Amino acid sequence: MSDLHAVLKQYWGYDHFRPFQEDAIRCVLGGIDTLVLLPTGGGKSICFQVPVMAMEGVCIVVTPLIALMKDQVEQLKRRHIPAAAIHSGMNKHEIDITLDNCIHGITKFLYVSPERLRTDIMIQRAKQMKICLLAVDEAHCISAWGYDFRPSYLLISDFRDILPGVPVMALTATATEEVRADILDKLKMKSARVFKQSFARANLSYSAFLEENKERKLVQILKNVPGTAIVYVRTRKRTKDIADSLGRNGIKALSYHAGLPFKDRSDRQMGWIKNQTRVVVATNAFGMGIDKPDVRSVIHFDLPENLEAYYQEAGRAGRDEKKAYAVALFNKIDLEELAESVERKYPSFEIIRGVYQALANYYKIPVGGAEFASFSFDIQDFTGIFGLPASETHYALKLLEEEGFIQLSESFNEPSKLHFIVDNRQLYDFQIRYKELDSFIKVLLRLYGGELFTEYVRISESELAQIYFAPQQEVVKKLLFMKERDILEYEPRRDKPQLTFLTPRYDAALLPLNVVEIEKKKDRDRQKAKAVVNYASHTQRCRTLLLLEYFNEFDADPCGVCDICIANKKREHSIDEELGKAILSYVKQQSAVSPRELSIAFENVAEKILLETLKDLIIEEKIEYDASGLLTITHA
Repeated sequence: MSDLHAVLKQYWGYDHFRPFQEDAIRCVLGGIDTLVLLPTGGGKSICFQVPVMAMEGVCIVVTPLIALMKDQVEQLKRRHIPAAAIHSGMNKHEIDITLDNCIHGITKFLYVSPERLRTDIMIQRAKQMKICLLAVDEAHCISAWGYDFRPSYLLISDFRDILPGVPVMALTATATEEVRADILDKLKMKSARVFKQSFARANLSYSAFLEENKERKLVQILKNVPGTAIVYVRTRKRTKDIADSLGRNGIKALSYHAGLPFKDRSDRQMGWIKNQTRVVVATNAFGMGIDKPDVRSVIHFDLPENLEAYYQEAGRAGRDEKKAYAVALFNKIDLEELAESVERKYPSFEIIRGVYQALANYYKIPVGGAEFASFSFDIQDFTGIFGLPASETHYALKLLEEEGFIQLSESFNEPSKLHFIVDNRQLYDFQIRYKELDSFIKVLLRLYGGELFTEYVRISESELAQIYFAPQQEVVKKLLFMKERDILEYEPRRDKPQLTFLTPRYDAALLPLNVVEIEKKKDRDRQKAKAVVNYASHTQRCRTLLLLEYFNEFDADPCGVCDICIANKKREHSIDEELGKAILSYVKQQSAVSPRELSIAFENVAEKILLETLKDLIIEEKIEYDASGLLTITHA
């Protein structure tokens, strides 16, 4: 076992762990199941990544989003840690190679979706791997009480059965008491240790403003708070409208949503990360997995559907632990719309079954077919062909996804991939036979190395064309020529949304929808929406306390920096000023007065407040005690 601090320093460059991290890591190293509850930006990944680098074997990481998988894998590779992911954009041969690399000890971290755990190939290959840890990220997804429940997370406990003695670490940034209990139960985490850091963020000032003109208030906030910002809105159209509006007010802003072409999304995200763009106006597709600690403000132009989502999104501000602001803007119509949106999210079961049948017809899938088959998906084309209402279809697809029948990857982008399916000797014979391809093959090997023989490698046709001094069309032609002759596997890039069938296709009339649970979830969503309305419209209680109490923290003090705390301070200060003036006036009239007489004169004022105000007046040298112990006005 390696020294933990040495591992932390070597791969992450840190000298010290944050609170709870080292304790959680040592639990895992001791073979103890561990639940880690850390706020957004609290360093959850290090809790499972560091112990794996100190152990022999591979870590299976379960995570719900392809984008999150890819981001985590790329971050690990940049630290020279071998990592891979299996997702719906991969072919069977590529999955085969990836799993073999885990068996042979080449890979340290394998990221998978929960749906992948039930496949025969995953189960059989896992039995051959030396697995040292099963990490379950975004663990709240396992709970029906969670804000983005994924029924497929319930498969994880079955997968545990083939991993005797392997500890589990579950991690999440948002979990109520019910969700925590559910995580421990559903993952069979017996005698687990729970590490929970307070969800309070001392550097983050929360505010919520009732505004009829939200755009004007948004501009005012961004002009008053310098630095980078995220503005969250609910619809794709609004991202552009608000970004354009900010631009007209002299604030450099760009829109971002999952429907943009991949290059546009990538360029806009990178421009913001590098501070070339100050503000990104985005749907909630933006921000997850992005490591930018110096965000100074996160502003919700539209209210989110629940406080879990709000806490996570707002928590992307101030991860450098410097002062930052989380602001929610709303009007009365927004509060009504929030309740209505819950009802819209649950179309009738007849519509859900109709959309499922339309999908089967769209892709010509027979009953029993297409398990884990992925298809490019254009929702406008789909709804147009079958005459389906766009909004109801969108929510029906979401429910089919939540029920574990399909998986949607809106922001899907898979670069072109290449893999030699011959060995060195066979490739050499091919080069001799086709001399005109010799120089091209050498460029491939020089650019991408021996990994081409062991795994699928991401390539760039444009980069190849530049180095080979040839048009990109010619490069593609050569790759296809070699593919036709079974020298390599070549998959051109795909940047359209993908839809994956996670189960064999059902007869739509017999689709096993969990009707009772869907109705329960609808009711829970109503309660969550009410909690958001309560948070936004509250005018008396500290906002941090409102959030903490939602997450079952009841022992915190008011934050002192939210809009309500600041307003209360001003009100108290104003009251203190008025009382101070009254005391000065009374003492001046009496010339000299005993503390007892002063107390009787102000008997309607709480004794504590009266004494504190009197103390302040003495400190400010406006009142003093004379030689006989009476209070008099100070004469300079």
